[in-house]
Amino acid sequence: MPKLIVALSLLGFALASFNAPSLVAKPRIFNEKKLALVGSRVQQLVDDARIAGAVTLVARDGKIAMHEARGLRDLSNGDPMEKDTIFRIYSMTKPITTTAVMMLVEEGKLSPSDPVSKHLPELGKLTVFNASGKHKPAKTQMTIADLMRHTSGLSYGFTGGPIATLYNTNNILDRNSSLEQMVEKLATIPLQEEPGSAWRYSVSIDVLGRLVEVVSGKPFGNFIHERIFVPLGMTDTGFHVPESKARRFASQHTRDRAGKLKVGESASVSHFLKKPVHQSGGGGLCSTAHDYFRFCQMILNGGELDGKRLIKKETIALMTRNQLPPSIPNIGIGDNRKGIGFGYGFSVRKAQSDWGFGGPAGEFGWGGAASTHFWISPKDGLVVITLRNFMPYEWTLEKELKPLIYNALRN
Repeated sequence: MPKLIVALSLLGFALASFNAPSLVAKPRIFNEKKLALVGSRVQQLVDDARIAGAVTLVARDGKIAMHEARGLRDLSNGDPMEKDTIFRIYSMTKPITTTAVMMLVEEGKLSPSDPVSKHLPELGKLTVFNASGKHKPAKTQMTIADLMRHTSGLSYGFTGGPIATLYNTNNILDRNSSLEQMVEKLATIPLQEEPGSAWRYSVSIDVLGRLVEVVSGKPFGNFIHERIFVPLGMTDTGFHVPESKARRFASQHTRDRAGKLKVGESASVSHFLKKPVHQSGGGGLCSTAHDYFRFCQMILNGGELDGKRLIKKETIALMTRNQLPPSIPNIGIGDNRKGIGFGYGFSVRKAQSDWGFGGPAGEFGWGGAASTHFWISPKDGLVVITLRNFMPYEWTLEKELKPLIYNALRN
């Protein structure tokens, strides 16, 4: 823990540039005519059948400037998209999980530098994949920081190769298996590479969910409900959509062979209507734009919202700055995202760059597999959430809306 205390004290210089809305005397505004182009563009995407529908929320300095629903949440029956529509947010779950972990760090129950095996002994004797089949013991232990920044050596089942095949064969993310059982399975599968040597998108954050259970002594879902959802008033966020809210649940869309939009998974038969055994910290939550905005605004405020402090400002600064070593210049999921690093649960734009349709240094965020996305720009006091349920992931909303939103910041 002394290392963490020293690290936090050294972050004082960074906080001056962390422009939380609570420090802004008068909320900055948008150019209303320019911001209105965002809604018009979403409607055009709907009219052109490029998307079925979307909910978009844009806020500055804590004030929501736009929260709109356009199009349909289900093409097959014509149900309209509504502002309180519930979406599968998949990997937008990840920053919530890392926030839970950092709460436990603040309580002195663990440290980012801890070997994961200190708390999950099953992961203490891992091997590293070798194409010959002679997998060798890992030279280094994965740390909790490795899990939070995706440098653990773990993988996913969709990235290809023998390790991905093993993840699929073992059904690592089985909704009917516990987080404990998931970790036990992972202990039998070689790592893709040495911990700390590469950035690889993976089930790392799901492992963190199990870590929270072990360290806190509570089921993962209970911990984040009590410590994050209740204080923030996130009443529509959870690992399943209860029957009382099923009417608001969006169907998931895809395209047929001709490229025409169609329903891929109807909300009425989705497995998200049933409470899972596996509470996936990497991608299991459903939520609404307004609920997720509450979480984002807490992060942007430096850990508090409406007078309730969930986590320290210094901790938020750690989470939202690049934590990758110099040997890993940027991240990528089948691509090369130049200028983009990774913090504890968030991608981080290290410098002004064009990747991802542009953005200023310090911008951070992430997305979910069903084409949901959020980003936060501290210097602009900006929170943006764009939600549609479509698989496989499409960048449509970021590409079309991001330039318009940044342009609307300027009068």
